[in-house]
Amino acid sequence: MSANIIPSLLPNGPGHQFVLYGDSCSGVQGGLHEKTFAAVNAVLRRLDPPPEFVLFPGDEIIGLTADPAALRAQWRHWFDHEMGWLDRQKTPLWHTTGNHTTYDEMSEQVFREVLRLPENGPPGQEGLSYWVRRGDLLLVFVHTLWTRLGGEGHVETEWLEATLKQHGDARHKIVLGHHPVFPINGFSGSYQREIGRDHASRFWDILVEADVLAYVCSHILAFDVQVYHGVLQLCTAGAGTAHRMPEGVEYLHCIQAALDADSFRYQVLDTDGVVRERLKWPFKPADPESWQTLSTGMHPAGFTGPMNSDRVIELRISGHMPEAVHPPAQTLFSAFNSDAIAPLWVGLRGARQTLTLILGGEPGRSPHYWFGPDLAVGEAFDIEIALHAGMGPGGLLYRPHGNPLWTSLDGASATGLERLLWPTRWSVGHGQRGTEDRAFMGVGLEVAFAGG
Repeated sequence: MSANIIPSLLPNGPGHQFVLYGDSCSGVQGGLHEKTFAAVNAVLRRLDPPPEFVLFPGDEIIGLTADPAALRAQWRHWFDHEMGWLDRQKTPLWHTTGNHTTYDEMSEQVFREVLRLPENGPPGQEGLSYWVRRGDLLLVFVHTLWTRLGGEGHVETEWLEATLKQHGDARHKIVLGHHPVFPINGFSGSYQREIGRDHASRFWDILVEADVLAYVCSHILAFDVQVYHGVLQLCTAGAGTAHRMPEGVEYLHCIQAALDADSFRYQVLDTDGVVRERLKWPFKPADPESWQTLSTGMHPAGFTGPMNSDRVIELRISGHMPEAVHPPAQTLFSAFNSDAIAPLWVGLRGARQTLTLILGGEPGRSPHYWFGPDLAVGEAFDIEIALHAGMGPGGLLYRPHGNPLWTSLDGASATGLERLLWPTRWSVGHGQRGTEDRAFMGVGLEVAFAGG
């Protein structure tokens, strides 16, 4: 095989293999992003076999002009020159709207005219929102900045719900839109960086109720994956926009993915064709026979070493909450070395008794925080936590014991567990400095672990 070839992930048996990427913001000859977009496309063109189809969740061109002729010229340059290498009859290319391409009624109309996408969307959104069915796969494309609802961050949900119900027999369902629902890397702002608060909860509930695999978006210039109530939010906004955030963490990329009856797998490729991140979802749960239980107190670590993208650690933490509110930090589980502040701490903080996970930063740098549910005073609790280094900051997950659906803890970091070296000491029920250090004030605390 040629050294220039990048092997594509393929489904195990019947399935689909495809590419996702977004936010090139190009379309201008000699423009700022033309070369960077070409570098990403050069990697995509090395895939063997090539993708069956390509999904582009918005902002193909720089757009944002009041001149419809200039907007059409950008689209022509993008399709005829920058994407002229792609045989779109053989490899379909499907798009979502975006804030650079559909920012007013004029640009919405140009989008319709130029792209000529299926006109099976809700009334008034023909050619803007639509669905595509490929055998057992349903793809639904939503317009997350519809001018008739108010513009950026506004999305209708009735048609989405009806479409997902109409195709309830589809084994796989993926919904695509430009704006995320949940913040990425701490960048947050309703109606600008995410779908607006008036729409977001219902929007996500519809995805969960319909057993959607993933919501694919872009807009925030990053690669990111999170999960909420079992549905992935996958952000891919690295197709060429040169000014990225945060520097040194995010990178230009495309995603090549495979989907079959057993799993969804992807590899994230940078402009050198290097696999920077990868995931298989759902991840394989720990062997029931591998679980080990820890009592309150100090313990030698059950395992050590670096996290890697395939390593998943699972914790099950149960007990009975204190009878009165105790705002100071209470330790459930901590992993540490004797010479430094614990790089991993799980416990409760504040008057709401909020489940909190803290990852230590580099020496001299503040730690990073992730937050889960509030635990009720005086009540029993039984929760599971999964630590998945292959999911970046979205890889700190929780669920109530017995619930099959994982949810990412809320954080504002651009990194996750990928830099963690598991320490040599553990503690349960108190911190690393002994029984008086951030002690758990309830009773019956028990921690079990697996997957090391």
